[in-house]
Amino acid sequence: MRLPDRYRQQRLQTLVENQTTYTLREAEMSIFETHQQAAEVMLRFDQPVLASMIEGKKVMHLRDKSSFVFLPGESVMLPAGETMCIDFPEARMDRPTKCLALAIDEQKIQTTIDLMNETRPKCDNQLWVRGDFNFHFAHDQILHQLVQRMIFLCTENHPAKDFFISNTIDELLIRIAEAESRHHYLAKDSTQDSDRIRHIVDYIRDRLHHRLTVTDLSKEAYMSESHFHRSFKNQIGMSPIEFINQERLHMAAALLTEGGHRLTDISMRCGFNSSSYFSKMFKRYYGVSPLKWDGAQGAA
Repeated sequence: MRLPDRYRQQRLQTLVENQTTYTLREAEMSIFETHQQAAEVMLRFDQPVLASMIEGKKVMHLRDKSSFVFLPGESVMLPAGETMCIDFPEARMDRPTKCLALAIDEQKIQTTIDLMNETRPKCDNQLWVRGDFNFHFAHDQILHQLVQRMIFLCTENHPAKDFFISNTIDELLIRIAEAESRHHYLAKDSTQDSDRIRHIVDYIRDRLHHRLTVTDLSKEAYMSESHFHRSFKNQIGMSPIEFINQERLHMAAALLTEGGHRLTDISMRCGFNSSSYFSKMFKRYYGVSPLKWDGAQGAA
């Protein structure tokens, strides 16, 4: 992730947690730079905050969550008043650690959640809700682009800047809510076993080597096809077919990393009808062919 030249013109203030802040109508964005190793640096925001890594590495210690390494391409959504305890094990003058923190007005978040419940409600009378815990997640391509756009908009001097930023925050919040919902349904310790979408997620994962169709899945969920498709996409963030293909590719990557399996066996075991189609889908998703997979990339 690159920072624009306008940002780079800011003057260095301190070696630890040098902060450049942009005050907006519905949010405040800060970019932090750390130029020397440090431990147990405390940081707290009075509003909900999206923290995203730009460069380097941090170790985050959060309430009710095991410590974790925080790397570029990852974010954590924190509730208002949450204290972050941060270590900087590798920061130095020529390779500073850089992180973005976007503090968002609570009313803005609630308005976006209310709009989602009004225009695209979940099934089984469930509601989209504001997360009240620390949600750590990896970016997909869209989230990566949205974070980059926020940085660009904050440093751009445009008369419609606040309007552009407001729309971008809306999309960020919706994408994060989708990712959080997907995380909930895919979590092994989910307590919502009676939920129909959760049941279908488990049903798919147990039958990846079988032929799976939206018609059969909607019958298993006791829904019409259109209602099932809409509900699944709302709550998981992708269509049933996209989810099936993703889970099959994750399974294939795990088998390739494990080693000792022929490509044709993996493709059949993961529900692909032909090795050539499997190889094409795998390369499109992971960026390398199955034959060149070394397991270092990990599942997306």
